[in-house]
Amino acid sequence: MSVAPVQEANVLWFLPTHGDGHYLGTSKGGRQVTLSYLRQVAQAADELGYYGVLLPTGRSCEDSWVVASAVIPATRQLRFLVAVRPGLLSPSVAARMTATLDRISEGRLLINVVTGGDPVENKGDGMFLEHDARYVVTREFLTVYKQMLAGEIVHYHGEHIHIEDGKLLFLPVQHPHPPLYFGGSSPAGMAVAAETIDKYLTWGEPPAEVAKKLESAAKAAEARGRKFSFGIRLHVIVRETNAEAWKAADALIEHIDDKTIQAAQAQFARMDSVGQKRMLALHGGRRDKLEVSPNLWAGVGLVRGGAGTALVGDGETVAERIKEYMAVGIDTFIMSGYPHLEEAYRFAELVFPHLPLAHATAHGRRTGKGPVGEIIGNHALPENRLRSQS
Repeated sequence: MSVAPVQEANVLWFLPTHGDGHYLGTSKGGRQVTLSYLRQVAQAADELGYYGVLLPTGRSCEDSWVVASAVIPATRQLRFLVAVRPGLLSPSVAARMTATLDRISEGRLLINVVTGGDPVENKGDGMFLEHDARYVVTREFLTVYKQMLAGEIVHYHGEHIHIEDGKLLFLPVQHPHPPLYFGGSSPAGMAVAAETIDKYLTWGEPPAEVAKKLESAAKAAEARGRKFSFGIRLHVIVRETNAEAWKAADALIEHIDDKTIQAAQAQFARMDSVGQKRMLALHGGRRDKLEVSPNLWAGVGLVRGGAGTALVGDGETVAERIKEYMAVGIDTFIMSGYPHLEEAYRFAELVFPHLPLAHATAHGRRTGKGPVGEIIGNHALPENRLRSQS
């Protein structure tokens, strides 16, 4: 089956709880990521009109639940995509955490279900199951988790999870539960997605490859009498011209040496994540073949695990590439750029005006109660000046 194109998109940004800076693979230009800084990024995303923000998870990051709880009060409309980790947390405790954060955020919580693809990190967290067994845990976890969030009293005895008289006394704002996002490229992961989640996520591969993957996921869901929507995780390097954008892409990795790349690639190779293997296959650790599709650049993945590709170009070009993903069924785009504070503004200012967005942006919310652009000659509004020249 083919996945229908979408007409409008939601765009989320990213809270860099694992670090931020001007360059990859070096401390040069590095930026200290404090709670104050994360608030700045979240408030910028909120003010600019992003639909939400993703908080990463894993031992390389600050805890996403703690950070979200600290940052949510500083925002007004922004949604927070926070991870639950089946096998590392009981579904009952996770349901209570979810319901609480959904209530205190007044319904602004989104849930990212992360099974985990690094066996070494998993063992450090006390998880010793093999790849497919982790997805069995995920299925059992989500069965209990969803039932409890919907207000049911749960009695469940699975292969890995056993619950008696599980229930929530205080339910979430969103019914039956906050939307569940999930990415899994393996057959086991896709089967869990087809049975349980609301939005299926993928990393940034060429549009034709993404289309094939989405079709497989949609077929798996249809076979179980279900359907879901689709999202993609991408980085972005956008400037006023294409030449400036490609120059910025080169600069982002200019301080990475071959030894650093080799060490990072060895770390990624040990993972049993099919999605990570697909990311590695795009560039093979080589610097000379990084544009893997028009304006899709794999340089980030030389040293960064997970999402490793970026859209590169001017605002109109990046918007056109995004529309190509919309044409194959993607309605949610989770974007990021280095440094995340400045790039949140660049993307919103240069790309938002060219996209059919499902959510209001700063441009759409303007009230005329403050300056937009600097006053000309201490007396003329810039909008008036532009109109008088047309």
